[in-house]
Amino acid sequence: MIGENVRKIRVIKGYSQQYMADLLEISQAAYSDMETGKTKVSLDKLQKISLVLNLEMSYVVNFHENELFSSTQVTLMKSEEELNNFKTHFDKERALYKEQINALKDEVAYLRNKLDEKDKE
Repeated sequence: MIGENVRKIRVIKGYSQQYMADLLEISQAAYSDMETGKTKVSLDKLQKISLVLNLEMSYVVNFHENELFSSTQVTLMKSEEELNNFKTHFDKERALYKEQINALKDEVAYLRNKLDEKDKE
């Protein structure tokens, strides 16, 4: 039930599982298992999730979609900290893509050299 609540809130806030997992410093698979109930959500993990979602733990535990828009406990994603979290996340993703692009360029260069060597034979 807690995992399902976390999933609903995450989706409403527009966060990906990978984003949440990164902020919680766990793998995406471990995060997914927590949302689906395959693994239990510990009190420590619930505290961290609540911080990431910028909500009280009790709100996460007792979340009901009907209350979302009428509840004063919901804090919308407006804070500078949350925006910085997004920026950090996307900066990390961009760096990973750059690494992948460079690795692919290196592989293409290597394969071209191999082809040139074959053509010379």
